[in-house]
Amino acid sequence: MTTHHPRLTEPAEPSGPGAQEAEPPEPSEAREQSESTQEGVREATQETPQEATPPPPDSPRWARPALVALLLASAVLFLWDLGASGYANQFYSAAAQAGSASWKALFFGSSDAANSITVDKPPAALWPMALSVRLFGLSSWSILVPEALMGVATVGVLYAAVRRRFGAGAGLFAGALLALTPVAALMFRFNNPDALLCLLMVCAVYGVLRALEDARTKWLLLAGVCFGFAFLTKTLQAWLILPPLALVYAVCAPTRLRRRFGQLLLGGLVMVVSGGWWVAIVELWPADSRPYIGGSQSNSFLELTFGYNGLGRINGNETGSVGGGRPGGGGGSWGDTGFTRLFGSDMGGQIAWLLPAAALLLVAGLVVLRRAGRTDAARAAFLVWGGALLITFATFSFMSGIFHQYYNIALAPYIAALVAMGATLLWRRRDRTAAVLVLAGTVAVTAAWAYVLLARSPQWLPWLRWSVVAVGAVAALGLLLSVRLGRRLAVVAAGLGVAAGLGGPVAYAANTVATPHTGSIVTAGPKVEGAGGRRGGMIIVGGPGPDGKGNTGGQGGKGGQGSRGGQGGPPPGGQSQGQTPGWQGQGQAQPGGPAGPGGRTGNPYNTLGGLLNGQQVSAKAKAALREHAADYTWAAAAIGSQNAASYQLATQLPVMPIGGFNGSDPSPTLEQFKEYVRQGKIHYFVGGGAGGGFFGSNGAQKSTSADITSWVEKNFKKVTVGGTTLYDLTKPAS
Repeated sequence: MTTHHPRLTEPAEPSGPGAQEAEPPEPSEAREQSESTQEGVREATQETPQEATPPPPDSPRWARPALVALLLASAVLFLWDLGASGYANQFYSAAAQAGSASWKALFFGSSDAANSITVDKPPAALWPMALSVRLFGLSSWSILVPEALMGVATVGVLYAAVRRRFGAGAGLFAGALLALTPVAALMFRFNNPDALLCLLMVCAVYGVLRALEDARTKWLLLAGVCFGFAFLTKTLQAWLILPPLALVYAVCAPTRLRRRFGQLLLGGLVMVVSGGWWVAIVELWPADSRPYIGGSQSNSFLELTFGYNGLGRINGNETGSVGGGRPGGGGGSWGDTGFTRLFGSDMGGQIAWLLPAAALLLVAGLVVLRRAGRTDAARAAFLVWGGALLITFATFSFMSGIFHQYYNIALAPYIAALVAMGATLLWRRRDRTAAVLVLAGTVAVTAAWAYVLLARSPQWLPWLRWSVVAVGAVAALGLLLSVRLGRRLAVVAAGLGVAAGLGGPVAYAANTVATPHTGSIVTAGPKVEGAGGRRGGMIIVGGPGPDGKGNTGGQGGKGGQGSRGGQGGPPPGGQSQGQTPGWQGQGQAQPGGPAGPGGRTGNPYNTLGGLLNGQQVSAKAKAALREHAADYTWAAAAIGSQNAASYQLATQLPVMPIGGFNGSDPSPTLEQFKEYVRQGKIHYFVGGGAGGGFFGSNGAQKSTSADITSWVEKNFKKVTVGGTTLYDLTKPAS
């Protein structure tokens, strides 16, 4: 069958994607390449595909300058006014500070330099931040710049992955789509582990795609290393896309079946070693000489991996989690589950702008390439990116455990790749009516969906949603007419289609970049109607705010305008006019309703004493903790990691987070705490935090934090310093 689509704009190369990237086989790989070639010859005599993908292109002259421009623009986007967010998530910032002061804390991912407890994740995401702080000192920039650079690197790797089979234009388009995705613009400016996880996932996919080209084992080994270190970033979420990638390689790789399975086993072994070495050391290390494993109830990283951070996220049975651990799972406190979850008011504006387009173009790409041979690399690319998207989408849609909006960054590169690949494939076949119909339909659907998303913020840029619909309609009509009226109209219509599709995401991303973000749960874009009763996917129940009515919207960093309700937080040094102990913000809100000028939904966790955000630390309180600090192992202890992090970042001294992140971990026990006090290791206990402990599974209050609080209040002298309640553990109550 003769193909009718236009040839790629660049000439084919003799032996691979991009002559400038062609590399001679290494001696150890010569036999592998010979076997792959022989296998390809055998398959060529057995399979004669009726339609095959054109060979990959060389890079045109404009490709490299355009790539440099894309990376520079991404860097500007991710670095712009980065310091406005202060320490962002103080939970991880405090751990980075601890790692900069103690190599042991760096290795384990401890919350404090005295190594009382770790964060509730493995430590890989902390290592770049901690090393940056060690080199450049503690500041907002030293913590957040590594995250921004990870974003730029992710854009570059995605470009490289898409370019190899679909050309430089497609690669640039994919990179731009990723950078402009609102949740990506948020998380590549924030210090949660998701930025590093996203980078490693894209690198792993790149390795698999390279292996699918010529069956070289080294690329699968590289993918295995990426998956291993991704596990050390966010445990089992890193392996979510493993099944579709392994299946595609097992079916589509250009070598014999036995060798394919052998390569996959070797890649799996490398993955286990890359991710398991740290786990083995931690599990074999004597428990009494290492920090407690935060997030676990038995001081076990394996329990943390398969429980709180593993199956508990799927079925909702998360022992130690706020609102978790209820029998039977279900949507419950973390929002409704189901197919429409990521399109709802909480999630849609974060990630779903191009989700319908990605689905349509995935199907279209597979239909166009349906007659390609088994080893066709372009079709394999659709299967890889599409498989990653579908399994992640399904998991996020139906998981009953903890789920926050920013998790959706995991979907961003998959969506960007599929949209760029599918649009490019159809564009090169635009002389065919079916291809034009799909392109026009995709533009129309994307513009209509953008209108729906923008209409959820009716007071924010109301003209934009009408403009998007109008431009999208003109673009779709232009594409339909271009079949008869020629290439020039098609180019104009395509440009309008891109503008219509990106109008909403660009506006959301700009709003996100212009807004400081602090705390544990952050979201991109403006206030959204219908999301007022939730925060981070969690339904807010009960508990008055400081105004006695409902939640309040906290102000953002630097004492400026609030980023979201309750997301305001102190910048470096702990000084902020936008946040005071107890979360008294300026943006008032009614129960369950949208916040005032300070935020989106208000901070629902006032009664939990700073579970998700830290406290402002006054100059007097800071001075008190610093006084004679060298005489103590911990300058202070506080209930919950966020409370402790505020004082630790303000003083750069170890502060013990009792109970870990939720205040529900049994670390330390009451007897251990009494022994620390007897030995004179802790100077102060910070009162007024969680009221004796956060709520854990089945709503039952954890006893360890409550018991410690009660014991301290009964036995030690209470003082108020700069508005902060402190108990001097060296001065028993008279």
